[in-house]
Amino acid sequence: MKLPGQNESVRRLFQITVLLLAAFFLAFLFYARYAREKEERGPKRIICVLKVLDETNDFWEQLLEGAQMAALEYGIELEVVAASQETAIEEQNQLIYWAIEERPDAILLMPSSQEDTAPAVEKVRESGIPIVLVDSSVNGSEGLTRVATDNVEAGKIQGEFMKKFLTQESQIAIVSYVKGASTAADREKGLREGLGEFEENIVEVVFCDSDYDKAYQLAQELLEKYPQIDMIAGLNEYAAVGAARAVVDKGYEDRVNMVGFDSSMEEIRLLERGVFEGIVIQNPYTMGYMAVEQADRILKGAETEEFVNSGSKLITKEEMYSEENQKILFMFTED
Repeated sequence: MKLPGQNESVRRLFQITVLLLAAFFLAFLFYARYAREKEERGPKRIICVLKVLDETNDFWEQLLEGAQMAALEYGIELEVVAASQETAIEEQNQLIYWAIEERPDAILLMPSSQEDTAPAVEKVRESGIPIVLVDSSVNGSEGLTRVATDNVEAGKIQGEFMKKFLTQESQIAIVSYVKGASTAADREKGLREGLGEFEENIVEVVFCDSDYDKAYQLAQELLEKYPQIDMIAGLNEYAAVGAARAVVDKGYEDRVNMVGFDSSMEEIRLLERGVFEGIVIQNPYTMGYMAVEQADRILKGAETEEFVNSGSKLITKEEMYSEENQKILFMFTED
């Protein structure tokens, strides 16, 4: 004997079952299509646009190694392009426009200029391609993820350390690298903060355009122009090494105190020799690795921070032989 409404209940149950089966079938078709398209597309493609590729500079080599390792671990196809030199801003902008036309899954960019690279970065944003800034920033980059050294803090560490060797009569020269680069501006700002009252002892700031020979020439000119200089700060590897070569060639290494930035083999030897009182080292390998890692997080829809600090540390001649610092220094410089 059938109860009242039984046929209606059976009919509704049947309809629900059919709808659920249809939904599962559509979901299966969607997933199969997505998996097929993903397989056809291959791995995610990221274009990395650097300021320059320089095999003579350990910073660039280590940064690239870190990025390539992360790409390997995350299954990403990484294509690296770079301008011919750090000061070739328009050349880098053209590479950025080319990258937009290539429609990669994401772009990593190390901007050459805080101001002049900004329009190209805005074009990337307008294209909808995710972008991660590496090492440097640009004007109007709010909301973008940037992986870099805290350069103001690193400069401040450098400046505070310099005070140990200064008197009220000291004369300080700063050999920087590319005028208009955000990292150079931030390091100088931090250095001045770290110097405190000794900031007024700075006699001149020069820019070597990240060229060893130009840094050497500028340092020679400074030593002739200001015979009483007793402190020189180099704000990147090119600036520090080039200036140190000039000091050594002048025979002033016992009279002029020096502080450097970055950690090439030549800098480490100069530190061991006592030409440098200390060097502020970055972590370029980690910087490159984290940049790819952050791009992968963005592509997966995960949250990212606006600024990811890759770290820095001051190492002195007295401290360079510790086990911890030996690992740090030679992790960056081994072949």
